[in-house]
Amino acid sequence: MNEILNCTGGEPNSSDIWSSDVVLALGISQMITNLVSAMFNCAVIFTVSFSKDHTKCILILFCNLAVSDLLVSLSGFWIALIFLTEPYSTISGTWKILIAYVSYTISILSTIYNLVSIGIERYLTVSGSTKFKYRVSRNQILSTVLIIWTLAIVLGCLPLFGWDCLKKNGNVSTLYGPYCIDYLVFITIPNCIVAFIFPLISYIGILLILRKQKLCMVEHGQPDGTYKAAEMQVAKTCIFIWILAVVSYAPFFGGVLWDVIYTVCPEELQTNVFVFRNLSAMLITVNSLGNPIIYSLRLKNMSSTFMLCRCQSNQISAQTLRNG
Repeated sequence: MNEILNCTGGEPNSSDIWSSDVVLALGISQMITNLVSAMFNCAVIFTVSFSKDHTKCILILFCNLAVSDLLVSLSGFWIALIFLTEPYSTISGTWKILIAYVSYTISILSTIYNLVSIGIERYLTVSGSTKFKYRVSRNQILSTVLIIWTLAIVLGCLPLFGWDCLKKNGNVSTLYGPYCIDYLVFITIPNCIVAFIFPLISYIGILLILRKQKLCMVEHGQPDGTYKAAEMQVAKTCIFIWILAVVSYAPFFGGVLWDVIYTVCPEELQTNVFVFRNLSAMLITVNSLGNPIIYSLRLKNMSSTFMLCRCQSNQISAQTLRNG
């Protein structure tokens, strides 16, 4: 954990850290990435909203994920705009940047919880074709959406309720001031574990269920091509999700760990450290850009495969009863 630093707290010439070329290159790149991500997620929201199947559980989660990713993009655009106009405020920490960071945190947390919920819903959908016969209801999904936003807002707004280092030097984050380093640890470590582990467990569970159903089909003399296709689809999706999550969140996670271990005043750091910080934020936006592609397109195809597998599984169960 960081020791209490006796930094001057003054505002040196921002040109000591930032040059106008670097600020423009980073700021404009972030703004463009966020705008593109916002457009993709708006397209998902409109498509789902006007779809005849918009009340389906998975589509509700897709739409909620798109709303979360849209807020990530808009918050990231806001931070990039502050960075362009007042680059040093993202180093010294101001009330304006604190509010922008809180909005960013809430949207990222809601995105993570949505991704976990989608993985669990897909698992329950597939397991619904087995003997457990569990079916997720629309009211349960709406309750889940409410819980997601409540939890994200409560955890994200903690700095506004006093857990910040805006007016004190102790324990302030070097890269993400005026956030306190202990708040960053509290938010980052458990949620990164959730983002990396829970979706992986869900999709591994789906693969195991499909493998079991495939073996059941083979035992009854049925072709197993559909289940092989479903296994490949789930495996590819899981790989894409993992790559996207690692590429998007691991740099930020590494930055927080560096913040915990390395104790120094922000004014003493070189420009490349803050360039890394901005690039890690851009990668989080890349995650918001990739989610509509992976979940809205790839999982839509996978859902159709799941429905076909469930029909075939029900046919096998009927045949087993007749033969019995």
